[in-house]
Amino acid sequence: MDIVHYRCAGLDVSKRDAKVCVRVQEPTHARASSTVTTWDSVTNQILALRDYLIGEKVTLVVMEATSDYWKSFYYLLEEGPFEIMLVNSRHVKNLPGRKTDVSDAAWLAQLGAHGLVRGSFVPPEPIRKLRDLTRTRTTIVRERSREIQRLEKLLEDTGIKLSSVVTDLHGVSGRAMTDALVAGERDPKVLAELAKRRLRSKIPELSEALTGRFNDHHAFLVRVQLDPIDQRTHIIEELTAHIEEEMIPFRCARDLMVTIPGISTKVADVIIAETGADMSRFPTAGHLASWAGTCPGSNESAGRVKSTRTRPGNPHLKGALGIAAMSAAHSKGTYYSAKYRRLAGRRGPIKAVVAIEHAMLVAIWNMLQTGETYSDPGDDFYTRRSPDKAKNRAIEQLRNLGYTVTLEPTAA
Repeated sequence: MDIVHYRCAGLDVSKRDAKVCVRVQEPTHARASSTVTTWDSVTNQILALRDYLIGEKVTLVVMEATSDYWKSFYYLLEEGPFEIMLVNSRHVKNLPGRKTDVSDAAWLAQLGAHGLVRGSFVPPEPIRKLRDLTRTRTTIVRERSREIQRLEKLLEDTGIKLSSVVTDLHGVSGRAMTDALVAGERDPKVLAELAKRRLRSKIPELSEALTGRFNDHHAFLVRVQLDPIDQRTHIIEELTAHIEEEMIPFRCARDLMVTIPGISTKVADVIIAETGADMSRFPTAGHLASWAGTCPGSNESAGRVKSTRTRPGNPHLKGALGIAAMSAAHSKGTYYSAKYRRLAGRRGPIKAVVAIEHAMLVAIWNMLQTGETYSDPGDDFYTRRSPDKAKNRAIEQLRNLGYTVTLEPTAA
């Protein structure tokens, strides 16, 4: 087998240290020599490891993605003159019964020397900063949602059925009524008058929903629930402000994405943070969709397809795409809504949503490559593409209902 890197290093990283195997293959020798050393995971030791690899004239460093422990090694070693490659642990499994930290490091070095591994996507530092901010904001938003759910359960315990009438319990109207309850107001009619805008048409329903056995004990507990909600809301606002600053170099990409139905500004922020907004890393739109986990899997042996389940993909990107796909599926007069209805009836709603996620990524890849805004094909796309199929489908549906159909062309 051909040697691609004559001096290659493999790193098996753990929380405390890393086993480093430097594999040297001299062109005049048939066999390679390997040297294994152990380095602690503290910064000074990693810097010393970088100098050691430079001294050994290593051209490639291969490390396995182990939890978050690889980050301290990768971010410091990437400043060296050699190529560094982070690989998926599924792609470099060692033989059963021979697995040790030392053998894993040697195996990584051997795979890298022969060019048998493919590096994972590690974004540059500006994208890494943006990722940290968007992922933290998503986590805080989820925590706030859980606090709001606890508040809803507490109100239900008091007989207050506010969430049955108000869509957003923490919206302007819902928060005003909750604050009034905490302040001591108990009259349902007075509380209902705090409704704003379109919610004022539901004042009678609000009066009934706000009638309960709310007392000072419940007011204290509600106040305890509202404090962490307000704190998380403030944190989310600060994170959003920092995201806007980090997003300045990527404003053009975000402006293109938000033209797609279902993709909001926050969803576009996550997509940019996870993909890097640089589509040159993905040869085709299909590569991007496959990396994101919106394509059927490939597991075939002896001519038999065993499974076509989608790959796990990036969970943060998948979550944002799921929100966008559901929003686009329930939009009116768009191509995505027509695609969802077309697939949901045959394949089920979950597969239909995944198909919309795939279509969105294909559109994003092409838009960022060409710089063009999104042009929606319309909800009549499939009818215009195959008018005969649409006609025959409609006729068949009417016949199944017991009607006799006769078609006459309209006058020109």
